[in-house]
Amino acid sequence: MYYDWANSAYSIIITTAVFPLYYKAVATDAGVSLAHSTAYLGYTVAIATFILAMIGPILGTIADYQGLKKKFFFAFFLLGSLSTVSLAFVPGDNWFMLLVLYTITAVGFHGANIFYDAFLVDVTSEDKMDDVSARGFGLGYIGSTIPFIISIAVILLAQKGVLPIGTSTASRIAFVITGIWWFSFTIPMLKNVVQQYGIEREPRLLAGSFRRLGATFKEIRKYRTVFLFLLAYFFYIDGVGTIISMSTAYGTDLGIDATSLLIILFVTQVVAAPFAILYGRLAQKFSVKRMLYVGIFVYIAVCVYAFFLETTLDFWILAMLVASSQGGIQALSRSYYAQLVPKEKANEFFGFYNIFGKFASVMGPLLLGVTAQLTGSSAYGVFSLVILFIIGGTILYLVPKPESELAAR
Repeated sequence: MYYDWANSAYSIIITTAVFPLYYKAVATDAGVSLAHSTAYLGYTVAIATFILAMIGPILGTIADYQGLKKKFFFAFFLLGSLSTVSLAFVPGDNWFMLLVLYTITAVGFHGANIFYDAFLVDVTSEDKMDDVSARGFGLGYIGSTIPFIISIAVILLAQKGVLPIGTSTASRIAFVITGIWWFSFTIPMLKNVVQQYGIEREPRLLAGSFRRLGATFKEIRKYRTVFLFLLAYFFYIDGVGTIISMSTAYGTDLGIDATSLLIILFVTQVVAAPFAILYGRLAQKFSVKRMLYVGIFVYIAVCVYAFFLETTLDFWILAMLVASSQGGIQALSRSYYAQLVPKEKANEFFGFYNIFGKFASVMGPLLLGVTAQLTGSSAYGVFSLVILFIIGGTILYLVPKPESELAAR
């Protein structure tokens, strides 16, 4: 769970808050229009997730061999944390290079999460997965507030002239803080977590991994619950990820000042922590599936409300709606899926879990970006995401309970 504490700093500072604001400012100074800069960020997110969608299942299959899961986790974590620090050294007028390096940080961050998510089967039992997963997300939200507060303080003090640096330099300091925080608090994960489930290594790992990947692709269709859940997940997580990654850019387009956005996003992290844990508790009482429906309904309301958003107060309300379900829907999706898959093939199956999530995340930002460019308004792009939640919720209705699937095996 402490890795959630470590990497959540990236989620809030790089994915959601400081980096998008910094990028928008750099792009605007370079003469890029608001709608176009938002679209370019959307395309960048789509490219990064497409790369991960391509390599995720292959890497997951290789990492199913005993002793390899942590090695792949370490490689992607190191790529992500070091490239995050490197953002601070991109020339202040080069918005394109910022997006290129942001792509690398995203590949490292999400690539490490493939293996981190698969470790869930190694660290707890099935009956505790929902609670452990939800607590992890909750701990992540709490932990991320610390480097976020430090970053906000540096930026605001720079804006007020208390610190003898510009706002641009303050934002770069935030990137360094994020990378160091991520690196430092990942050390306990590297030292203490051990892969429990895996298969014996064979002489030709790569060739064997491709054979097993093909076999798993055919086999996964036999797991009706797994297959249907992945289809549902494909659609609704697309909307969730797009809203998380594009919310700050959208707020900027609406004219909300950077200081207000940073404060709103900080409060969102604080509120999201207890709600993520609450989702885990309520799932034990009302079932995971019902709580996933609650999250989907809240996000539909977010998309509709965002279309009519006009004031800073409206953005506050929108942010609190997101905070109420953001961690819960992600945590329960992860634990629900972990209960369905065979433990000895967790990496393979989580490779497909990530490929569905990543391919979905290509579609959402592209949809938002294209709509923003065609209409000249980001509001229509956000509103179009409603269809993804409706389709995902409809397919989720067809997913049997995990217990029935396990009993059938």
